[in-house]
Amino acid sequence: MAERRYPLNFIAFLGTAGARFVMIRQLRSSGGIWLRYQGHQISLDPGPGALVRALSARPPFDPRQLDTVILTHRHLDHSGDLNVMIEAMTSGGRIKKGTVFLPEDAQGPEGIFLPYLRSYAAGVRTLRPGVFRSGKVRFRVPLRNAHPVQTYGLIFEFGRQRVGYMSDTACLPRLCDAYRGVDTLIMNTVFPRARAGAAHLSLDEAVELLACIRPRRAVLTHFGTPMLRADPVRIERALRKKFPFPVYCAHDGMVLPMSPKKAKKDGKKGI
Repeated sequence: MAERRYPLNFIAFLGTAGARFVMIRQLRSSGGIWLRYQGHQISLDPGPGALVRALSARPPFDPRQLDTVILTHRHLDHSGDLNVMIEAMTSGGRIKKGTVFLPEDAQGPEGIFLPYLRSYAAGVRTLRPGVFRSGKVRFRVPLRNAHPVQTYGLIFEFGRQRVGYMSDTACLPRLCDAYRGVDTLIMNTVFPRARAGAAHLSLDEAVELLACIRPRRAVLTHFGTPMLRADPVRIERALRKKFPFPVYCAHDGMVLPMSPKKAKKDGKKGI
């Protein structure tokens, strides 16, 4: 059998677990997202199992080839393998390389970023609203999310493709304007129905935001137990009928080409 080939530029979902109970039981993997653009490789929110999921992919993703590690916030389902991926990226500190981006409260004595690793990476940047660069990749933080710890969403510029990642947040009116114009929108969607006081998006809220933002392609991920019970496959079928653009409910190992043009062809492949 011929070995599978990834698109030149892609978004890979190493894990689609959301919230603590799906992570703890590993009902879905919590490995975060891996992106590659023109050879530049990014680990985004490497939760528990990110290293194992990367290396068990076929073909595997080599963490030693990472150029960037980005953490949107310090909660364990997003950060469990942060230090492991930095250790791997720098070959145990023997090669000073890569840039690490993370919020201020993930650093320092109360943070989750081990101090000795700061000297391993070529650069450490503190996330806040603004524009950032790492090698060939430019991205911006449009606003601070509504979440118990410092949390930021991202909008990447991969050539002409703009990829938005709406990390954990309560639903905010400003999200619509902040992400309008993206080609691909990845949304962490934990619950089917909105919950009072919950600092996570529900499916109902995600649908409202998609109707406002109208990306060329949308991907729901980071599912809590209620979303799994509601059946993401069934939800995806319903959303495909509702919107004129493709909507995916991500599964562990799903790989999408960076451009939405080939989404229908490649979207169902798994690692």
